[in-house]
Amino acid sequence: MDKKIDQIIHKALDGGEINEGELLSLLSVQSLSEESFMIRYASRKMSEAASGGKAEVHAQVGIDNGPCPKNCGFCSFAAVNKVFPQPVIRSLEEVIASCLTLEADGANAVYLMETARYPFADFIRMAREVKAALKPETTFIANTDDFDEEGARALKEAGFHGIYHVVHMGEGTTTAIEPRTRLKTIAAAQKAGLLIGTAVEPIGPEHSKEEIVEKTMLIREMGPVHAGAGGRVHIPGSVLEAHGVLTGAQTSHILAAVKLAIGYQVRGHCGGLEMGAMAGVNLTWAEVGSNPRDTETNTVRGSTVKLRQDELREAGWEVLEGPSVMFGASA
Repeated sequence: MDKKIDQIIHKALDGGEINEGELLSLLSVQSLSEESFMIRYASRKMSEAASGGKAEVHAQVGIDNGPCPKNCGFCSFAAVNKVFPQPVIRSLEEVIASCLTLEADGANAVYLMETARYPFADFIRMAREVKAALKPETTFIANTDDFDEEGARALKEAGFHGIYHVVHMGEGTTTAIEPRTRLKTIAAAQKAGLLIGTAVEPIGPEHSKEEIVEKTMLIREMGPVHAGAGGRVHIPGSVLEAHGVLTGAQTSHILAAVKLAIGYQVRGHCGGLEMGAMAGVNLTWAEVGSNPRDTETNTVRGSTVKLRQDELREAGWEVLEGPSVMFGASA
């Protein structure tokens, strides 16, 4: 066991704050080494302590797909990737029915997701209808395009408890979005009283360890309710396809190292479940409707709430019952 890596791991476990250089050292460890497995073990212990040993399954309903002008190279909605040449919008009735099903299935939070091409005012109108149909105590989260302070207040008034928002890997280079735009949105949301969920994603083989460190430190500064890390999913024919994707072993190592840097104060940690649940992941999603990581108009890529719950239990997690504690409900 490398002495330096061992010292960094124990610093994190003891509640110390990992600095940029130390996180870079953790990320530089080979993903099948003894040190990597110790990093994953430590991440799991930290996540258990942060969440009281309880994991959550959230559920997202995508309301539209089609050629999005933001052209995120990793996204199936990107106009440049030509996956969805024609827009498709699900009806209000379909969206409400999906949300109610996910709520009844035991999702700890229900998310409403739009593409950047969908009018924000229409999203707010739909959100009000969905919120009215859900139980009052159901945690309601928005996954939407960037917005200003007025938009943040509109989301809060529509009944959302928080947002999922990310400064993506390669933001401003492989996307038509400036990083500062994403950060302004997060600041506006927090000013309006919305809680933030985020992650270091989507990571591909082309991304440097230094950029992973940079994004991790941004997340630590913003104080989200959950963080995490995720690898880019293969989209056939996308502009990033030639780079390939990370293995599960590589991704689970990264997400564990990120957790050690994020610390105990952030309750949730998301990522791929296949290997991640043993390495600190205590948050995952079921998904219906449109999905930026899929090439089908109506997806169940995230599978069902029950299957996600079962996968977490197989990894030794107790699954929370009731509204999300990560997004503010009482434990």
